Amino acid sequence: MFVVTGATGNVGRSLVRTLAASGARVTATSRGISDADVPENVEHVRADLTDPESLRPVFDGADALFLQNGGPSAHLLSTRDILDVAKAGGVERVVLLSSQGVATRPGSVSHGDVARAIENAVRESGMAWTILRPGGFHSNAYAWAESVRARRTVSAPFADIGLPTIDPDDIAEVAAAALREDHHTGQIHELTGPALTTPRRRAEAIADALGEPVRFVEQTREEARAQMLRFMPEPVVETTLTILGEPTPAEQQISPAVEQLLGRPARTFDDWARRHAAAFR
Repeated sequence: MFVVTGATGNVGRSLVRTLAASGARVTATSRGISDADVPENVEHVRADLTDPESLRPVFDGADALFLQNGGPSAHLLSTRDILDVAKAGGVERVVLLSSQGVATRPGSVSHGDVARAIENAVRESGMAWTILRPGGFHSNAYAWAESVRARRTVSAPFADIGLPTIDPDDIAEVAAAALREDHHTGQIHELTGPALTTPRRRAEAIADALGEPVRFVEQTREEARAQMLRFMPEPVVETTLTILGEPTPAEQQISPAVEQLLGRPARTFDDWARRHAAAFR
């Protein structure tokens, strides 16, 4: 049986569908999960990664675990306790959704230190492990959905700076393979999309998907910072803005891993926008 944490997130939700479609037994978990969040044949249990004891019934009888690193709440996790509870339930394999920032932002508390500590706990767990390090997600564009629906406008900083964002469905397919296949054990997979895309170009792709114009408004760094502070801790905001505005060569490098691992090219942002156009209508 596979356990998927963060099962209502962009990667976790897709991973649950992918595993269930293959006929695997899956238990999906998140703090607020409900029947509407999972396919009919998938068990779901509410639990909180910040409370490892709440995970005991989730892990009972499980073989493998997909562990998301907590995102902005990563500093609240006790990863070693989570893994101890997982092992007690029978889990022998863990696939961790980490962050590219472990390698590219080693001096960052939010993207480097915290994520690195989580990775270290996984590597030292005694379980078979695989670590996934994606960069930015195509689905980060959901942050524009309200303004596109209401005003056909996208506001973002650093209009013409490109990053190789990745489709969460591609991450989920790689995660599914790593959960099922032994040869991923002990591997770190750096995951990106197939091309650099800029905020301005992503807005154009959404417009193309809608068949209607979408106006792009470039924000200043301070405008973007004020907006992001409403839902992200300050250290996360500062590092995120630096990545968006001053990416390192490593952060702009396109990884071949998705194509190598899945046998097909990574999905483009344009493809993602077409598949998710309803969110912007």
